[in-house]
Amino acid sequence: MKKRKMFNIIFTGICIAFGLILPKFIHIIPISNPGSILLPMHIPVLLCGFISGLPYGIICGVTLPLLSFLVTGMPPVFPVGIAMAFELATYGALTAIFYQMMKGRVFFSLVGAMIGGRIVLGLVNIILYSFTDNVYGFTFFLTSAFVTALPGIIIQLIIIPAIMKAIEHAKKPILNH
Repeated sequence: MKKRKMFNIIFTGICIAFGLILPKFIHIIPISNPGSILLPMHIPVLLCGFISGLPYGIICGVTLPLLSFLVTGMPPVFPVGIAMAFELATYGALTAIFYQMMKGRVFFSLVGAMIGGRIVLGLVNIILYSFTDNVYGFTFFLTSAFVTALPGIIIQLIIIPAIMKAIEHAKKPILNH
């Protein structure tokens, strides 16, 4: 197996592990629903898409919320876990695609992926919530995807470019997909 493929597989596993552990630390914070506010699972998936590329970002995004449900019981698999699997898979895919299309422009790739992931989240939630007694409308979408999540969005917009910049300045070629 090539070194790069082996690296991508290992890094994806590390991102999944980090995505399982980080929410546990976030839930220590004494606020209501810290996962929906701080979005701890998003960071490792976004990084996986940037660093390991398209198929690995998708695998990380789909696997993480479903595995988290199996291991910890959170997020609830229906409708939240399923919707998150689609959302995070989209993040993993779009960070990889936009990063290559935009020739390494991290911030704009990140913003594009975050918007695309939230659109997918909204569309999947429309479908999933149609099977429940709960109403999922545009106001609920805006509130949950943008207003409630604003602290997590800001954290991602600061931390992800900083991590990517540190990696780019390192002498190791881990960003060559």
